[in-house]
Order: sequence, then C-alpha cells, then structure tokens
Amino acid sequence: MPTDIAKTLTYLILHLTIGFSVAYALTGSLALAGGIAIIEPCINAVAFFLHEKAWQRAGIRQRLHIA
Repeated sequence: MPTDIAKTLTYLILHLTIGFSVAYALTGSLALAGGIAIIEPCINAVAFFLHEKAWQRAGIRQRLHIA
C-alpha cells in the first residue's frame, strides 16, 4: 500500500476516534456519538472543498487586481 494512502487511512481512523470520543464524552450516547463521528467528517470534507474554491477565487482576483 502506498504511503500516502496508508497515512490518509490512519488519519481517518484517528479523526473518527477523536470525534467519537468527544461526542460520547459530551452526550453519553453511543448512538449519537457514532452518528456525529460519521457525519462530521463528511461535513468537514464539503467545507474544505468550498474553502479551497474560495481561496482559488481570491488568488484569481489578486492576480487580476480585482477587489
């Protein structure tokens, strides 16, 4: 397995574990913590995509000297 894929998978496991642990500590519910641990990374992925698009647009505007 290539290193970048292995690192991505181990980071995903770490992220899910932390998300689940924090949600469980706050709610005391396994079901709710599991739902949060699954949904939160999906929302973050969409937010990251939109964030990258905003930075790309800002870079284009800066290169064109548009305010």
